[in-house]
Amino acid sequence: MKFIRIFKILAITFSFAASLSLPALAAPQAWSTLTPMQQEALAPIAQQWDKMPEIQQKRLLATTRRYPQLSPRKKQLFLTRLTEWSKLTPEQRNRAREKYKALSKAPPNKREEMKRKLLQIEEAKLSAAASGVAPTPAPAPAK
Repeated sequence: MKFIRIFKILAITFSFAASLSLPALAAPQAWSTLTPMQQEALAPIAQQWDKMPEIQQKRLLATTRRYPQLSPRKKQLFLTRLTEWSKLTPEQRNRAREKYKALSKAPPNKREEMKRKLLQIEEAKLSAAASGVAPTPAPAPAK
């Protein structure tokens, strides 16, 4: 279950990352033309929306199709991840893309090992944040 969650995080991150690096092909869609549901789902990037290329907007809109069926908890998770992604620097986004590519190309047994390590790192960060103690850096997952 936790491995699936990590994989979903990486998949959402990668699809959003890929959409941010594409050139504009046509006129972007104005924020005001989005449906209330789309605006709710994309609220973390509302300030950036009107400056995004159309292709990027279309990819982001595609992620909102399943949004109405998500549970409240999953909606919050979606919004949190989108907010986190929107705050990353271009270098951090590139590193996330590289990790996703490495994970998707790894053989299944190695992929599971990488997922376990990523989960351990994430859990260490969460417990450190909860306790107010800075986490000890964990070794990077093997590529």
